[in-house]
Amino acid sequence: MTFTDKHIIDAYSDMLKGLQPDSKLELIERLLRSVRKDDRKKERDFFRSYGAFVSDSSAEDIIKDIKANRKFSKKDIRL
Repeated sequence: MTFTDKHIIDAYSDMLKGLQPDSKLELIERLLRSVRKDDRKKERDFFRSYGAFVSDSSAEDIIKDIKANRKFSKKDIRL
């Protein structure tokens, strides 16, 4: 934990001392929900980042399909 984080936590702790116990519990629940949402979002973003896709075809069929649809063209590049 950084010095800044500790300072922020201490400031919020001092500010929340006057709350009723029920209000403190509600705040704890909301904080927990926000942390869980962040974890799920990070996991979802991770799995979206690597470009996987779902297919019923086997790897061999996908490779054959890619090779069959490749098109090459020759271009002379003049320098």
